[in-house]
Amino acid sequence: MEHQANKLTERLLDYGVAIYKLTMKLDASLPGKHVAGQLFRSSTSAGANYEEACGAASRADFIHKLQIVLKELRESHYWLRLLHKSEMVLDFDMHALIEETKHLINIVAKSLITAKKNK
Repeated sequence: MEHQANKLTERLLDYGVAIYKLTMKLDASLPGKHVAGQLFRSSTSAGANYEEACGAASRADFIHKLQIVLKELRESHYWLRLLHKSEMVLDFDMHALIEETKHLINIVAKSLITAKKNK
C-alpha cells in the first residue's frame, strides 16, 4: 500500500509540474491570468491534499482529504478542457494532460470507494 501511495504522490507531483509549465505559457490577458490561476491552484491542491491524506489522523479524515483531491482534480479537468477548446495554448500536448487528469480521477475515485468500504 505504501508503494502505491508513493507512486501516486510522485505522479501528482509530476502532474503539478506539468500544469506549472502549461500555465507559464498562458498570456497575461485577463482570461489567461484567470484560467492560469484557477488551474494552477486546483491542480497543485490535489497533490498537497493527497500528501495530507497520507498522514491523516483517522479513516474519516483520510476519506475527507481524498474527497478534496477528487474535487480538485475534477476542477482541473474542467480548466484543461476549457483551455483545449478555446485554443488558448497551441504548443502544448493538451491531450496527454487531459488523459492524465482522467487517470488520476479514476485512481482517486477507486481509492475512495475502497476506503469507504473498509470504514
